[in-house]
Amino acid sequence: MASDDPKRSAELVSLSGSPIYRHGNPKPWAAPQGEEFIQQISAHIERHLGPIETVFHEIASDLVHIDVHVVKPSPAFPYVRFITSGMSDLPMTVPEGAEVPRYAELMMTLPADWKTDQASFEDESWYWPIRLIKGLARLPHKHATWLGFGHTVPNGDPAEPYAPNTALCGALVLPPVSVPPAFRSLDIPGVKTVSFYAVVPLHAKEMEFKLRAGVNRLLERFDRKGVDDRVDPQRADATLKRFGLW
Repeated sequence: MASDDPKRSAELVSLSGSPIYRHGNPKPWAAPQGEEFIQQISAHIERHLGPIETVFHEIASDLVHIDVHVVKPSPAFPYVRFITSGMSDLPMTVPEGAEVPRYAELMMTLPADWKTDQASFEDESWYWPIRLIKGLARLPHKHATWLGFGHTVPNGDPAEPYAPNTALCGALVLPPVSVPPAFRSLDIPGVKTVSFYAVVPLHAKEMEFKLRAGVNRLLERFDRKGVDDRVDPQRADATLKRFGLW
């Protein structure tokens, strides 16, 4: 799995100049930290996004206990939202001297008809967003690394689609745009500030384009195609025209 890792030397450098890293062996299993600030995170979600319908509590945890909060669609915002809590229990390992968030949580925004019942989650076609954000939320702590703006993580090497109902096979980390600006960070006075990032699933060619041209060029393509942090599992590749590359 490739991502930006400040603790290791780059094996490759992309054409955009960004380093490409491969994670080594993960840390051994360790008991998770207590969910000391879950109430603050829950209140923050409800204050800015709406009532939490349910929380999928993790049964078996490693290093951090990752739960997923579900906010159902509303007339004002007809999408389902999944938001993690627990990733921010531990600081990420950020580069020395870097002014980037050390504490983070992740979210995904899905279509209004996305199924969230336990029976449907037996089908990977409905469960894959939960699996994705939980895996990404634990990744920085298992590999002594960090996730932040513009980081991409493929689903395996080579990358494979997350589920049979989508060709999306990688993840891009971005500040969320389909939220009130005040939701993007939570200040816990005297303790820490938690940043909330959106996880935007990518096509394989979009990951290649980002490595070749950089994240800002990819975001330009997204703007042209109307792609943002609202996930459409069937959306077209934003780097492609009808015939060939842009």
